[in-house]
Amino acid sequence: MKGEADRMKKWLSVVGAAALMGSVLSGCGGKDEAGNEAAKGQEKPAGVVTVKILNFKVEIAEQFNKLKDEYEKTHPGVKLQIDTLLGGDDYATQLKARFASGEMPDIFNNEGYQQMDAWVEYLEDLSDQPWVKDEIPLAKEPTTRDGKVYGMPVGLEGLGLLVNKDMFAKAGITETPKTLTQLEEAAKKLQAAGNQPFVNQFDNWFPLGFHSANNAFAKQPDPNAFIKGLNDGSTKITGNAIFKDWTHLLDVMIKYGNKNSLTTDYNSASTQFATGKAAINQGGNWLQPVLDKLNPGMNVGIIPMPINDDPAMNDKLFVGPANNWVIYNKSPVKKEAKEFLNWLVSSETGQKYLTKEFKFIPAFSNIKANPADLGSIGAEVLQYIEQGKILGWHWAKYPDGAAQEFGASMQRYIAGKINGDQMLSEFQAAWDKMKKK
Repeated sequence: MKGEADRMKKWLSVVGAAALMGSVLSGCGGKDEAGNEAAKGQEKPAGVVTVKILNFKVEIAEQFNKLKDEYEKTHPGVKLQIDTLLGGDDYATQLKARFASGEMPDIFNNEGYQQMDAWVEYLEDLSDQPWVKDEIPLAKEPTTRDGKVYGMPVGLEGLGLLVNKDMFAKAGITETPKTLTQLEEAAKKLQAAGNQPFVNQFDNWFPLGFHSANNAFAKQPDPNAFIKGLNDGSTKITGNAIFKDWTHLLDVMIKYGNKNSLTTDYNSASTQFATGKAAINQGGNWLQPVLDKLNPGMNVGIIPMPINDDPAMNDKLFVGPANNWVIYNKSPVKKEAKEFLNWLVSSETGQKYLTKEFKFIPAFSNIKANPADLGSIGAEVLQYIEQGKILGWHWAKYPDGAAQEFGASMQRYIAGKINGDQMLSEFQAAWDKMKKK
């Protein structure tokens, strides 16, 4: 785990975040005590109660620790222990390791859909919680199974291409590119003005297999039917026109991007974008707190990710629940965990942190967000939502492990080791290998 800790320290030094909380085992009791409590049922632990939270969202690490202080002031006897990990496979791997060693957090993150399958038997049914009635349908769907709700959405996020508006203006780009040709013309203008158009973070499977590949799934005429067809063999990735078009966007990003993209990670790409070393960065409104730290007042916006020259298809952002909070059903502090989640979305302080500090677009109808509080990226995502110009997130519906395989194939394509048809053939092979029989 030392490498993970080193990467986290490096990240926090970049964004200027506060030091994270201590080890997951600090607080009340060890695993034997927790196990005994779980066996007894819902007895409330004596003395100070510690609710252990494993947080996926590294961008809000500092803000989450401030929220912890606010919560503990008004809830004497309850301590929040927050452990923030990098996302992607690091989070999933460490969560599984903690479960195997009997050190499960009380609250953790799950994306729902297919990714909930491995955990659903360990998740508390939250259907009776007061916030359920206020969830918007888009946010409720991923963690609803057989009529039961197992997760509380963190918030809504929009995925697209983040752009430095000042660099666009200086290069003479006055209109939002809505087609692939227009995007490439914008890249040419940026290059001619002496700017690097794209900064690409291709060192990890996560932004490739999840964020980038989602483009081709989301733009299918019926994404859910397409995915169902992949599972029953009636549809194919190979030969699919939309997937072929999607590779052309990847080509533009590679052609006008940084030369060392396969060794550029999330932290480095975010810093380069924030400091004006590149004008375009694939991402979403989750990056707003980081940009506010690195470059306060940065004139940043978000635009679509076009794959061809059909503006009706491409003038849309990808929007979905950022993630979901779930509760371990054998936790000895389930009551306190539920109280915290309800406070987060029902109290004035909790709602302020969600919108103003975390910069999350609310996933609940009872929470009203001021666009100014969300930041410029979130405000623009909200406009796309209000105009109905959105498509969904579908990576949580992939077979377990498929996204990692997609990312590895994309890296080979980026390195010039395989061509586009070979990459899509590898996608198809990965899906066929990992889908449920």
